[in-house]
Formats: sequence, structure tokens, C-alpha cells
Amino acid sequence: MQHTIFDTPVIKTLMRWLSLIILRIMGWRFEGRFPDIPKFVLIAAPHTSNWDFPITIFIAFALKAKIYWMGKEAIFRRPFKNIFRWLGGIPIDRSKSNNVVEQMIQKFSESKKLIITIPPSGTRKKVMKWKTGFYYISKGANVPIVLGFLDYKRKVGGIGPVYLPTGDIEADMREIRAYYVGIQGKNSVTEEPFLINPAYMKQNSERNTTLTVISRL
Repeated sequence: MQHTIFDTPVIKTLMRWLSLIILRIMGWRFEGRFPDIPKFVLIAAPHTSNWDFPITIFIAFALKAKIYWMGKEAIFRRPFKNIFRWLGGIPIDRSKSNNVVEQMIQKFSESKKLIITIPPSGTRKKVMKWKTGFYYISKGANVPIVLGFLDYKRKVGGIGPVYLPTGDIEADMREIRAYYVGIQGKNSVTEEPFLINPAYMKQNSERNTTLTVISRL
């Protein structure tokens, strides 16, 4: 993975102190700590505002963690390309035949240590829909899911439980979403009921079967 601001010796120290100061001025505090696990998917919920990104970065510095995040390849163009990558951004090419899930699984397989932050909600508008990409990335890469949160009501951000997917996505998603009950984003949203696209389930089932067969050869 690329060199980021979290790897830059002097700047990362300055950013940690700056982050602690900014969070205190803003009235934010943090709870929990990053688990001592080399690779995992960190979900950030609820995601309802553009303010979620800088606050997440500040908390990551405060907790001495190195995180990466995904972004559409279009935003990684000059003059911002190197800046976003330095901030931990991973460009995602949605035009390729291999989908985002497969791209992230590949990133995990190539890395000894990797934390990828993924907001499970598909929108920051008034209606929030939970997507399942983070779940399939975790399952396909055989890495756990760590539940991160930003609670604007209490002004608390932090790290919650570590969750290892069982393969029963409906049951797992119910448990994961239950953890976020009572946690409020910056903007009020209505959460849609969790629905699984049958075609997407079939596609990922076929992909997982292929991976299993390959692993046995």
C-alpha cells in the first residue's frame, strides 16, 4: 500500500496533537481502541454528513491508528490525486470487470497490515440504505469487521466490538445494525429496511464457490 500521512514521522506526531486539540475544542471525545489485529474492515456509521470524514481522521490520529478509505477513481485526478492518496485514499475503478468487492479482497491479500474504513450506508441524503459490500469484503478476505461509530448526540466517536461474519448475512446484519440503535449521525435520516438483492447473493455465492475450489487445488 502507498505511503500515507500516517507514515510520515514528524507530521503524524504533529497531527496527533493537533487532532487531540481540535477534538477537545469541538467538544468531541473518543471511546475504545483499535484492536490488535493486522487486517480488518472498519465500518463507519452512521454516515450522514461530509463532516464525518475529518472527524474520523482526527479520531484515527488520536488513537494512533493507520486507516485507509475508498473513493471513486474520478476524485483522484490532478491536482488532488496525490493529496487524497497521501490521506489514505484508495481509488476504486468501477468500470473494470472485477467489482469493488474483488478489488478490496485483492488489496487485503497483498497486504500484511491493512485497515479499510467503509461507511455501510449508500447515501448521505434523508434516506439511508445499508449496502452489503463491506460484508462481502470481510467474508471474502477472511478478515473481521470492526464496528466504528460517530455519535453526534453525545459527541463521541470510537471503536466498538469486533465481529466475524458467520455467512448468514441476514442474521449478521441484524446484529451489526442493532449495535447502532440510538447512535445519531449529524443529520437526521430514515433508514430503509435491510434487503438483499437475490442476484447479488447469487453472484457472490458463485464467486465464493470459485475461491473455495481454487483453495483446494
